[in-house]
Parts: sequence; structure tokens; C-alpha cells
Amino acid sequence: MSDKVQTINPATEQCLADYTLMTEAEANEAVDNAHHAFLSWKKTSFENRAALLNTLAELMESKADDIVDMMVKEMGKVAAQGYQEVELCAAICRYTAEHGASVLDDENRVYDGGSAIITYQPIGVILGIQPWNFPLYQVIRYSAANVMAGNTTVMKHAKNVFGMARMIQTMYEQAGFPKNVYQSLLIEGKTASALIKHDKVRGVTFTGSDGVGKSVAETAASLAKKTVLELGSNDAFVVLSDADIDTAVEACVKGRIVNNGETCVAAKRFIIVDEVYDEFTSKFTETFKGLKVGDPAADDTDLGPMAREDLRDKLHDQVEKSVENGARLLLGGEVPQTTGWFYPVTILADIKPGMPAYDDELFGPVASFIRAKDDADAMRIANDSRYGLGGGIFTTDKEKAIRLAREEFDTGMVNINGYSLAQPDLPFGGVKDSGYGREHGGFGMREFVNEKTIYIAE
Repeated sequence: MSDKVQTINPATEQCLADYTLMTEAEANEAVDNAHHAFLSWKKTSFENRAALLNTLAELMESKADDIVDMMVKEMGKVAAQGYQEVELCAAICRYTAEHGASVLDDENRVYDGGSAIITYQPIGVILGIQPWNFPLYQVIRYSAANVMAGNTTVMKHAKNVFGMARMIQTMYEQAGFPKNVYQSLLIEGKTASALIKHDKVRGVTFTGSDGVGKSVAETAASLAKKTVLELGSNDAFVVLSDADIDTAVEACVKGRIVNNGETCVAAKRFIIVDEVYDEFTSKFTETFKGLKVGDPAADDTDLGPMAREDLRDKLHDQVEKSVENGARLLLGGEVPQTTGWFYPVTILADIKPGMPAYDDELFGPVASFIRAKDDADAMRIANDSRYGLGGGIFTTDKEKAIRLAREEFDTGMVNINGYSLAQPDLPFGGVKDSGYGREHGGFGMREFVNEKTIYIAE
């Protein structure tokens, strides 16, 4: 394999920059450096760590134009959504800074014969393996929590966003973090897999496909190393018989096209009760038709290109295979003959098990309509998936929605009568093939720590 990587603008197909991959020896040295930094970083105060995170938040906000420009050029993100990503990352840093000391503070307990201290101690170097679709957020959400906990981090970013990877390391250093507390490693997947076995890597956090994630977890588990996995999903948004259809359509369209449809926690399967099926699908289709696909830097663009040509081709193949297996194409479904890796907004109906649109994750602007007999049937279909990251319920009966979300929806997160991506103060993560572990809301700060018990005899 070549040691050279090019980043390509997905809207123009023009080369942006050339990068040289680190060798495995160089990557191992970076881990050694991270461990050396850890030995002193773990002894810094919460106040010092918090101050640096607040500085990082300010720095990201001051550099928002440059960050968003990089997102637009490297992975085709719509510019307005890029600014939202920067705002979210700054908020994550500030939340972590404000609450880190209390989340990680010692606890005092008593036992028969003495007292005890439970202390949350950092464990060392944490390897992050992150995707391209939220190129700043994916990195900040795990790294901020871990540096606040006293760990150090090395991160393998996706090769199509290496420019962002370098920018993030520069910002950490400009914010005043000691050298090697955070590092972006320009490495390939094979090298990242080898780093899991490095004796100074104490934990691994991975976001990506469930197949690769399970392989990462298997390697780490064989060495008794903890992992946190966020592995995507095929989220079901359920429209019940008493739903406000206009509210449901607005939220579901937003949930399907956010980030060009390339979002793990996007709305993907729309399960509509028969009683309201025609009204919902008609209004959804009309709204979808009105969306503008084009230049991600333009103010009036709703969707930009897909991030890579292979991802566009995979999505189209999933659409075609679904149609071959009986799905009905209501809108889109044809690759445009134009420059850029664009894919049209697409709607599939009559979705059944055995189709990619039912069983797998369609990572792009494709909506799948599934008709349910009644509310109970809709919830059954929603849970008929190997995934369990997020989902949604639309009904005018809020108490019923809360009960269904709490007791029946087998996911890590549930939206009721709306759509939300992620919040700094709320846990984010899934179940089943969508992975395990949580980030945000303080939960991420305790994922890679040693809950150490200190016994003190009377």
C-alpha cells in the first residue's frame, strides 16, 4: 500500500492536499510519547485541565470560519451545519470543564471496620479511531472527556479528513495543552489495529461500522483492554395513529437529511401506522422534492455531495438491491451524471425484511417507508433490527410516548415529537449492534478511569 494519501473535494473531485502516512514505528513512538506525557498530565489539577478546555472552546469559536471551510472542502458538509458542529464542540468543552471536577471527585463511604475512599483515577493512553462525517465533533466528544479525566489520547482520523486531523492537534497545542497530551496520527487502519496491541494503550474508543467495530473490540478484549463502541444504526422513527402529521414530517425530513444523510443517529426507517400512512408519505414526499442538492458552501443548499465516491456507489447499490427485492422507488434513485459525488434525495416504499433498506444502514439521503397495521405493530417493526442507537416516536399523547420510549423502544436514545442529534449534558450511545458505552453528560469522563477503592481501617 502507498504511504501517500490525497484528500479530495467531493463537490469538485479536485485534490486538496497530499499527506504522508506515518509508519508503524512512528505511530508506536507517538504512543510512547503520549505515555510519557501522561505521567505528568495525570497529576495536574482539575482546575488546570478545565481552564485549558475553556481556552480550546474559545479557540474553536475564533477559528470557526477556517474549521467550517475545511469541513466543506474535505467531506462536503453544508456550511451552516458546520458552524453548528463548532458550536456543539465548544459547548462540550465547556460542559466538561464545568462538571469534570464533580463527576470525577472522590467519594467517601464506610464499611464494617473502617472507612473508604473511592477515587476515579486515569489509566493512561486512550486510542481513538474516528470517522469523517463529523470530523471535529467525533474527536472532541471523546478527547475532551479523556483529557479532563487525566488520560492522554492518540487519534486515528479517517484519511479523507486528514486536514481536520492536523487542525485539531494544532488547536489543542495552541490552547496550551502540554505536547503529546493529544495527538492526531496520520495512519491507516492496519496501523491503528496494531496500536491496539501496544502495551501503553490502555483503552480504545471506536466510531464506525459494526463489522470493523466488532473486530476492534475482539482485539482489545483479547488483551483485557476496555472499549467504547458507537457503531451506527438504522434508526426507526415511528408515526403513530394520533400523531400531528405536520410536526412529524418536519422533524423526520430534518432527521433524514442532516449532514447530507450521513449520520449514525439519523432518521432512516419511517414506520407509519396505516391510518395516517397516506397523509404522512404524501407530505413527506412533497417536502423532500423541494430540497436543494448542490454546493455545500452556498447559503440555500440543503444537501451537499456524499463524502466519497465509494460511499455514494455503496448507497446506490443498496437502493438498487432493495428495489430488486420488491421495494418501490417513489423518488430519486439515479446517480446524476455531473461532477461531484452527489446523490439525489430518494424515497423507497414497501420495505420488507431481507432488503438492505430494512436490515442495514443506508448512509445517505434515502428514506424508507414501512406501513404498520397499528401502534403495536409499529413498535414491533421498530425493534426488528440488529441496531439500537436512536429512534423517534410521534404522537399527541406524550405520556404514552414516554412509556413506549422507556419500556419498549430497544435503543440508547429516543426522540419524542422532534429530532435532536446530541447534547453536551445528555448521554449518547446505543445498544445491540450499535455498540456500548456512553459519551457526553459526564458519562464519557468515567469510561476510561480506574474506580479505585482505598480501605482505611479504624
